[in-house]
Amino acid sequence: MCRFTLYLGPPIRLDSLLITPTHSLIRQSTHSHEREEPLNGDGFGVGWYARHFTGDPAVFRSITPAWNNRNLHNIARIISSDCILAHVRAATQFSGVNEANCHPFRYQQYLFMHNGDIGNFHAVRRPLINSVCDEAFSNIFGSTDSEYFFAVLIDEILHGSHTGDPSNQLASALDRTIVRVVETVAEHGAGESSYLNCAVSDGTHAVVSRFANDKEHLPESLYYFLGDLYPRAEIDETRENGIEERSVIVSSERLTQDAGWETIPPNHLTILRRNRLPELRPCSMPSPLVN
Repeated sequence: MCRFTLYLGPPIRLDSLLITPTHSLIRQSTHSHEREEPLNGDGFGVGWYARHFTGDPAVFRSITPAWNNRNLHNIARIISSDCILAHVRAATQFSGVNEANCHPFRYQQYLFMHNGDIGNFHAVRRPLINSVCDEAFSNIFGSTDSEYFFAVLIDEILHGSHTGDPSNQLASALDRTIVRVVETVAEHGAGESSYLNCAVSDGTHAVVSRFANDKEHLPESLYYFLGDLYPRAEIDETRENGIEERSVIVSSERLTQDAGWETIPPNHLTILRRNRLPELRPCSMPSPLVN
């Protein structure tokens, strides 16, 4: 399993998530507290938006461990963004360690990352890929189950409803993707359990899932924090009706010892919108009983 962190709010420097916190994402790459194996050293990636230049995000990925990449440390000091997705990877035994397999993955304005596994992925890989459109298929460059999940999500984004609140559209697409993947595993993968902690953003909205259909184990850990952990990168001049823009962090593990961290319930989506509180919504796939 991997670790990831997502930020949405006024601009902050990358190092505010990756380096500065006492249990930063880089710290989690060597000393994860909530995994049996504390190392996440099979590469890393960080994606961010610079919306004053373009709506498409930038991505920096590498197969080197996050704790040992000097380029990451150098850029994290000076790059700021109002939407950041970062991931440290622990590769499964079936997927190679190469840059194409590092998260986050990108499609147009979307960034996506995943912590977990699709059950019996080798048995369901072909049925999954046969179910998506050519546009989604052409966005697969690596061999991980995560990128195949993203292809199904792209298919849902492209063919789902394009009316109403964009954050709800994104949440519905992620929810339908979870249902499609779990149903495919039930049909073609002997119903093995899937672990689908996922995060997707278009730079303005984000949706994060904490999901598993394992009757004996809860999904991987996931938390959110409202407010500023560290000073912002610049003076925030984006105010609506005199209300300062909110910031929110979603992370596999708490980045600090602050009391404000909240646990995301199992089998729920967390919908993030600018200047609004996070919305927790149950996944459509029924929750199994956990002993």
